[in-house]
Amino acid sequence: MNAPTSHGRSGLILVASALLLASCGSGDGAGKQQGGRRGPSGPPQVGYVVVQPSSVPMTTELAGRVTAFQMSQVRPQVAGIIQRRFFKEGEVVRQGETLYQIDPSLYQASVAQAQANLQNAQANLEAARIRADRYKPLAQMQAVSQQDYTDAVAQARQAAAQVAQQRAALQTAQINLRFTRVPAPITGRIGRSLFTEGALVTANQADPLAVIERLDPIFVDIQQSSADLLSLRKALARDGIAPVSASVRLKLEDGSDYGAAGTVEFTEVIVSESTGTVTLRARFPNPQNILLPGMFVRAMFAQAIDTQAYLVPQAGVSRDPKGNATVFVVGPGNKAVARTVVADRTIGQNWVITQGLAPGDKVIVQGTANLKPDIDIKPVPASAPQKIEPPKKGQGQGGAQTRGGSQAKAG
Repeated sequence: MNAPTSHGRSGLILVASALLLASCGSGDGAGKQQGGRRGPSGPPQVGYVVVQPSSVPMTTELAGRVTAFQMSQVRPQVAGIIQRRFFKEGEVVRQGETLYQIDPSLYQASVAQAQANLQNAQANLEAARIRADRYKPLAQMQAVSQQDYTDAVAQARQAAAQVAQQRAALQTAQINLRFTRVPAPITGRIGRSLFTEGALVTANQADPLAVIERLDPIFVDIQQSSADLLSLRKALARDGIAPVSASVRLKLEDGSDYGAAGTVEFTEVIVSESTGTVTLRARFPNPQNILLPGMFVRAMFAQAIDTQAYLVPQAGVSRDPKGNATVFVVGPGNKAVARTVVADRTIGQNWVITQGLAPGDKVIVQGTANLKPDIDIKPVPASAPQKIEPPKKGQGQGGAQTRGGSQAKAG
């Protein structure tokens, strides 16, 4: 066989070098891939809280409308022309203060006439009594007939009745004269005057002269559906639910909170046929007149207290694809156990759980990102100081994500 040429030897050397480099590259890649899959040793560390039953108010937020504490329509009780108005629109008026003056001329004349009629009746009464007194001894002596004496006594009594009638007529005339000065029925803030000087008013007119409203304190009428009220009463029949005197907080139309708290005064016993709601009336102080009649507000209050509810930080509660609330608890042998719970509302940073937990359960609230049911875990109290460790050299990003919450260790 002929010896290989120089060109052939060069080609063999290049092929061998390429195979050697490929072998080395594949070995390094496998080593890196194997190193990327390698995770931290030991079970993941999680933080837990021990839950116990606590008294949690059953809060409700409902719509409400502000209503004046007192409201009075100023109406005339006699007919006449308004001569003068004594108040300034929008100011506070006091009970009994004169608001309008109606022309009193006719009523003053009626009083004078009634006084004259009373004096006439009194004069007739005096004459009738004197006649009856004179007939009495004469009748005893039979100087006059007994019938004449009886008639004289009857006339005296009729004269006395006429005096009483005329005295009542005088009182009526005096009352009507007093009604020509229209007073404020209550103390409060008066609105605009619907009638001016020179207007004719009557006792049976449809429109009031003005409206007075007392704004401090003030009422808020809250509408609660009859179904919610029925559910509340059923809840109060169960163990662990206790009624409470409701303290009400308000949220105004601009979203701000009304500073002062109110109390529920009463609950109506009639359900509205048009809305299916029951009205609850709450009373609030209103010294700055921030709340005005007709204003819409949101009322937040507690009607009962659940003494067997659990407060769990929101980080420990998640939702499954069906929307059910779930938590992980530390099970026997330090295994993660999934529980389905009932969590319908929140208070602050906690979920209120009413079903699914027992006293002393250790609910996992830290390191829950990659938990799965029945895996081994290393539980520590959630209140222990936590230290976040950076990924170790040689671990990929995926390895750090796999550790999740287990990166946190007690300090």
